[in-house]
Amino acid sequence: MKTLAIVGAGPGLGLSLAKTFGQHDFRVALIARNQEKLDTYMQQLREMHVEAAGFSADVLHTAQLEAALARVKETFGPVDVLEYSPTPSITDVASVLDVAPENAQFQFDYIVRGALAGVRAVLPDMLAKGDGGLIFTMGGASITPTPMMGNVGIAMAGLRNYVSNLHEVLKPKGIYAGTMSVMGWFKNTDETPARIAASIYEMYEQREQGEHVFEV
Repeated sequence: MKTLAIVGAGPGLGLSLAKTFGQHDFRVALIARNQEKLDTYMQQLREMHVEAAGFSADVLHTAQLEAALARVKETFGPVDVLEYSPTPSITDVASVLDVAPENAQFQFDYIVRGALAGVRAVLPDMLAKGDGGLIFTMGGASITPTPMMGNVGIAMAGLRNYVSNLHEVLKPKGIYAGTMSVMGWFKNTDETPARIAASIYEMYEQREQGEHVFEV
């Protein structure tokens, strides 16, 4: 049985990913800041007979994320697939004319630095095994100019570039790296998160393109 680690697990896409991969015989490790919410997600997954565990960590604190992924390995063994999709709070978003070094750095730390820490934590085991998946889900601002998401777009575009390079380097080594850019807004309560999760599982299974776009 393989292990999926979701960094930034929430009630929408994160939980849908856990259900989708769980239905394909994955154990699921959920990583987010709020342990109480994680416990709620775990209970839902266990009712579906999906083996799951929650690990609290803040992606803004590299040591916390590294420690959480180390606990995942102790609990389930090496991570087979890492999915990274923490969503920035709307209060931390700055439009393009309001972008400043400080708020741009915040989004870089949240979106890129956290992703780098996650990759460094799980990639050595994947390289040793010659198999694995690194998936990064982000918004459409990673591709399309979105002035209202000025500081977020800078960070997402940087992450997209990093993953594109990972895809080229890791593909010959048996490891898939890819991005899923979600174009548009959706509610956690509708069917969209489940559809996105199904598309992410499909891209992991096919392992062909390094970049995918989902139109809401």
